[in-house]
Amino acid sequence: MEQVQYNLLYRWFIGLAMEDAVWVPTVFTKNRERLLEHDAVIELFNHVLQSADGHGWLSGEHFSVDGTLIQAWASHKSFVRKDGSDGDQGGGSFKGHSRSNETHQSSTDADARLYRKGGAASELRFMGHTLSDNRHGLIASAVVTDKATSFL
Repeated sequence: MEQVQYNLLYRWFIGLAMEDAVWVPTVFTKNRERLLEHDAVIELFNHVLQSADGHGWLSGEHFSVDGTLIQAWASHKSFVRKDGSDGDQGGGSFKGHSRSNETHQSSTDADARLYRKGGAASELRFMGHTLSDNRHGLIASAVVTDKATSFL
């Protein structure tokens, strides 16, 4: 939403004039949820992919797979025991207590998982994977784990 405030290309794409007010983030979130709920995003992605294929922009020969960790909007304090037996761990003091995806779950985003990347501390995240055509750099397939969002 911050980019829409000053990026004219984004404003043009979503149909806002320069003097139009930008929505507050909650409006965007509600509309995003509606688009995902009714698979409109998947239909748009598939339509763009079919159009690219029709123009010969997908070679079918040279692809790359890439993975990334996407930080969830859930805090460590929301990561509580699934059975509700956190006891004296309230308030976010986890020192000396082991936590895992098998025993704990975020109370604010149940789909987020605890992942570690390199030597960094574990954080609540999602795993994202893309399949890209190397010749034109187009994403041919995308999956976000634990959300069961798959295109194509």
